[in-house]
Amino acid sequence: MRLLSNHPTEVLILFFLIVTFLQSGIDKLLDWTGNVGFITEHFKNSPLRKSVPLLLVVITIMEIIASLLMLFGVYQLYTSEVKEISLLGIELSAITLIFLLVGQRLAKDYAGAMSLAVYFIISIIGVYLLNS
Repeated sequence: MRLLSNHPTEVLILFFLIVTFLQSGIDKLLDWTGNVGFITEHFKNSPLRKSVPLLLVVITIMEIIASLLMLFGVYQLYTSEVKEISLLGIELSAITLIFLLVGQRLAKDYAGAMSLAVYFIISIIGVYLLNS
């Protein structure tokens, strides 16, 4: 498989992030009410408590757009070795993670905030490799 032999690390990072963000976005769409209820409860003591539905829409859109950009970017890497679209997708996923981190910190969910660091590190490695 030429794709993995030419850009194995980049493609594996892209696939990891596609699965992560696409699944998260689809889950939010399929169980919107459950997600709004859970996240509203999670943020009940934070300054974001009144903005949960709007912020959830923003995060969901960002996750889905980032996933689609990365998916199309993998296709471009395979067909023409063009990296720009996949890079844009990974950058958007990193920005999404920063937004999520801010939310977790405001909710004082420090364990949740810490778990985002792993995803962020993977995203930054992807950004670095796709910029090379």
